Amino acid sequence: MQNPSTFETRIERPVRARLPVRTAGPVVFILKHAWACLFAGLILIAVIGTKAVWSSDWHINRYDALFGIALAIQIAMLAFKLETWQEAKVIALFHITGTAMEWFKVSAGSWAYPEDAIFMFLGVPMFSGFMYASVGSYVARVIRLFDLRFTPYPPFWMTVVLAVAIYVNFFAHHFVPDIRLVLFAATAVLFWQTRVVFELGKTYAIPLPFAVLFASFFLWIAENVGTLTGTWVYAGSAAFQMTSFSKMGSWYLLLYVAFVTVTIVVRNPLDIKGIRAITGKP
Repeated sequence: MQNPSTFETRIERPVRARLPVRTAGPVVFILKHAWACLFAGLILIAVIGTKAVWSSDWHINRYDALFGIALAIQIAMLAFKLETWQEAKVIALFHITGTAMEWFKVSAGSWAYPEDAIFMFLGVPMFSGFMYASVGSYVARVIRLFDLRFTPYPPFWMTVVLAVAIYVNFFAHHFVPDIRLVLFAATAVLFWQTRVVFELGKTYAIPLPFAVLFASFFLWIAENVGTLTGTWVYAGSAAFQMTSFSKMGSWYLLLYVAFVTVTIVVRNPLDIKGIRAITGKP
């Protein structure tokens, strides 16, 4: 659970004390999600803020500034114990896999970063990895903040195979037929019976695919922040153009990669079939 001296004591308890029970539940739900999105939210604020004020005459490139800001956010979240070291492992792993995909996609011409930077490799500015890291951060933090349980959980090896297949397809569809429709179906078949269970005044349980679809919509909105600020440009699209709604499907699949990445890092190796596969709790 979240350290009671932070979110629970300073935010949740005062909200529940001041609001009626029926109102407090939804408000706490929204606030917990906002707190789980802290890393991602700060990155988006930096993207919007730098675009609003940056000048080409300045001695530091905007992308380099974003890299410095993202790095400072990550260090601060660890220093102030807003993230655990287990979550940092998840973030680092997803940072690496996300950056590798960025290198490939940019080289394949799927999208491009139009601005210059010193901290750039293979056409990809180094701050981009932190955007993927923020997704991993959200998944890990929301599990901890809500003390989420996932039950019944599919065989662990199947979830890893699915995540690997999704990740490989992001690369392979440039050379062989795209199998994302098969992968969409596979997520539904494998996880349809899995319920995301959490307490918020009373017990709620929703199918995992619905929860992932909901989260992917907000990631699609966040991605539009990047395209509408001209931070990156998709092939065939003009700068500052809205992202295609079909990209939401890509985020839906990528969230499963993030989710399985979390289970690889934090799962209890003695029990991979039930709730403890994620939370380590009985």
